Amino acid sequence: MSKSALPRRSVIVGAAATVVGWNTVGRSWAVEAPAPDASAGAEAAAPGPEAATADTLARLPRLDGALVADTATLARFGGDFGHLVTAAPRAVLRPGSVRDVATLVGFARRHRIPVAMNGQSGTGEAAELESHSSYGQAGVAGGVAIDSRGLDRIIRITPGRAVVEAGVTWAQLTDAALAQGWMPPCLTDYLHLSVGGTLSVGGIGGGVQRYGFQVDTVESVDVVTGTGELVTASASANRELFEAVLGGGGQAGLIVRATLRLVRARERALVLNLFYDDLGAYLADQKKLMLERRFDLQVGDVSRNAAGTGWRFKVEGVVHYDGSAAPDRAKLVRGLRCVAAETTFTDQTAREYAYRVDAFAGFLKGAGLWSQPKPWMSLFLPASTAETFTREALALLTPEDLGAGLLLFYPFRTDVFTRPMTVMPDEPVGFHFDLLSFPFPGADHAAALRRNRRLYDRAVQLGGKRYLIGAIPDVTHAEWRRHYGTRWGRVVAAKHRFDPAGILTPGQGIHS
Repeated sequence: MSKSALPRRSVIVGAAATVVGWNTVGRSWAVEAPAPDASAGAEAAAPGPEAATADTLARLPRLDGALVADTATLARFGGDFGHLVTAAPRAVLRPGSVRDVATLVGFARRHRIPVAMNGQSGTGEAAELESHSSYGQAGVAGGVAIDSRGLDRIIRITPGRAVVEAGVTWAQLTDAALAQGWMPPCLTDYLHLSVGGTLSVGGIGGGVQRYGFQVDTVESVDVVTGTGELVTASASANRELFEAVLGGGGQAGLIVRATLRLVRARERALVLNLFYDDLGAYLADQKKLMLERRFDLQVGDVSRNAAGTGWRFKVEGVVHYDGSAAPDRAKLVRGLRCVAAETTFTDQTAREYAYRVDAFAGFLKGAGLWSQPKPWMSLFLPASTAETFTREALALLTPEDLGAGLLLFYPFRTDVFTRPMTVMPDEPVGFHFDLLSFPFPGADHAAALRRNRRLYDRAVQLGGKRYLIGAIPDVTHAEWRRHYGTRWGRVVAAKHRFDPAGILTPGQGIHS
């Protein structure tokens, strides 16, 4: 069959078909077409203009799952949670095993096809499954998206430890661990995110003051490098790769399995809310509470005051406990400068607190706002300039900028961050400034992106850093070098060693 088209195998866009190989001349996928409709005549079975021949078809190795290229799947993997960037792949791998990821990446390297893992976060409803990046970071235009939901096994939970595949969500792990009396030490606020996805960027939540990012609780990872090699990496074995992939934005390898540290679960959560009208008092008390370790979890947020004339600041502190050994409430608020009359306490189960965002997410979905464009921006500020930056930012932000969303704002100690790729401000204490906007329909998203860019530039001037999921346009190569600072050499070296063809996770734009 040399020099002639292979029967019924061609580049078919929109067909519900399985990919069988790569057309090395046309640089496109060859797929097994559906059986022709007899009523359509012989023409329906004819190969397309870019049909692969025996000489030009590089056959895809055997997979336990499937590589697909139907229109609906490609469209679903072309966007993300931010709904601001479209980067449609040309095929999607639905892996049936970890081996499939290694096989596909090895094949992609040989043919210079870009690849990215896509967490497809959410509670399971197809309409809401999407990458939780907000500006195309998990996108792979013209390449292959790997649906990590095919890797959703909790392999085992033992005292103090869990081994899970990358597509397992933190919600799945939390419930499985709780059933055995354990809990992940640092949880994201929204639990329906994939383990592999958050470990690729860091993974932040209310436990950050004590435990650092989620990557700081990782004991080892199984990684598929850009050469298609499956490697187990830890602090004692393959350490360069271990440090490159945790918080590394998918640049050096794709995490397919992780061994995570667990802590003893407590039965209940006492949640304390403290309110402030003065930013200086809020910052001072937030820092005081963190350094005195009064709470197990400590976050905070900024919202408009009831009159709509200014901003209000809230500390949210959580103390976990067992049985009837409730914490001393008076001691928790002693010596603070909050509006005492408005202090609230809520007592609930530890699981109820862990899932607290689900009700809010349900409201947003019901209001149609979950699927709207969301120009999120996540920054880390040095404590010495946090007040300056925040006053300037709040003078710029409007209620319309938040929409139905919120602005998280709380402190952390930089010494708890142990992974080199998660760069932090060069001070002992920093503040997380996390603009989680849910704009109403009709919002000017281009203006919001310009605002994000302006705030990011100012944060950098004041010694700030960014979190990799945010929507910040037009970040240049020089700005990425500045972001990583003295660690830039390690970033480049890891890319060259573990992804020499440069095919992994192009949507981050770090090496473009």
